[in-house]
Amino acid sequence: MSGSLLDAGAVIGCPHGGRVTAATTPSGGVRAGGAVVATAAHAYVVTGCPHTVDRVPSPCVAVRWAAGSSGVTVGGEPVLLDTSAAQCLTAAFVPQGPPVVQAAQRKVTVR
Repeated sequence: MSGSLLDAGAVIGCPHGGRVTAATTPSGGVRAGGAVVATAAHAYVVTGCPHTVDRVPSPCVAVRWAAGSSGVTVGGEPVLLDTSAAQCLTAAFVPQGPPVVQAAQRKVTVR
């Protein structure tokens, strides 16, 4: 899998317009351009998702990333790329669709 490396400065949204942010970041860690490199070990939360089902709120609240196959790891955890597979989930863990990477750094790519 190839793509641009995601870092703490990446702009990511849920499929309904909510904002995805890292809930955890390890202290230290590897940095790219001064920002912590994102790995599958980080927890991601979604805020501001307006999604409803039959007028009942069913917002995305978290993102679960699939283990990457790029072969690049940080601290033993796979790095996240703008092409990494993931699902936004409701509080009941119902898949809502993949997150949308709107902006990522373009200086480090994995091939």
